[in-house]
Amino acid sequence: MKKTLKEIFKGNSNTNLDERTVDSILNDENVVISPDTQREKRIPPGQHEDKSWPVLHAGSVKRINPSNWKLKIWGLVQKERELDYTEFMALPRVKVFSDIHCVTTWSKLNNLWEGVSTSAIKELVEILPEARYVMVHAHKNFTTNLSLDDFFSPDVLLATHHNGNALNSKHGGPVRLVVPRLYFWKSAKWVTGLEFMAEDKRGFWESAGYHNHGDPWKEERYSWQETDQGI
Repeated sequence: MKKTLKEIFKGNSNTNLDERTVDSILNDENVVISPDTQREKRIPPGQHEDKSWPVLHAGSVKRINPSNWKLKIWGLVQKERELDYTEFMALPRVKVFSDIHCVTTWSKLNNLWEGVSTSAIKELVEILPEARYVMVHAHKNFTTNLSLDDFFSPDVLLATHHNGNALNSKHGGPVRLVVPRLYFWKSAKWVTGLEFMAEDKRGFWESAGYHNHGDPWKEERYSWQETDQGI
């Protein structure tokens, strides 16, 4: 049976959220609750809870002025689009309550994200029927690949805010992807583009020895596991 947000928070006073944010979550019936927060045990195998938010990324922190930010959408779409920050922020907004799990073994529970649902992208551009995957492009040619099933999950969004605050540069602001069901490297920081594809291609970390899919509940950490799993 699906838990309510009140049931998730019950008996868990140390949520790492301030009281105002908790009240905002509990009183907003439109918050999308990520399915993994419904699990009896919310920490995947091989993970431990970290109440801080460690900062990890390849290369230096990119500081992007929102007035200079753009999102390009191309590939297997009827018509390519490029949105500036004002146009992006005018798209329908969504809030998502989720946990996140880093492949380096830390997990952070009880996150409230706000941004644009990936389903809004589907409504914005006509994705051609042959598209099966998306390559997410980000600062300094970083990429990560996802199936459309993962990308268009109801709890996936292009986030601009975390726990009521605008995302800062070190956590991927002004816009980052959030894919709660997969290891957090799939939630690319500093997103700049979405390329829809018929065939799968490995992204940055996936080409450097990490798993092509990255399900934390199956401990899909490394590419060598793909052979064992028949991928």
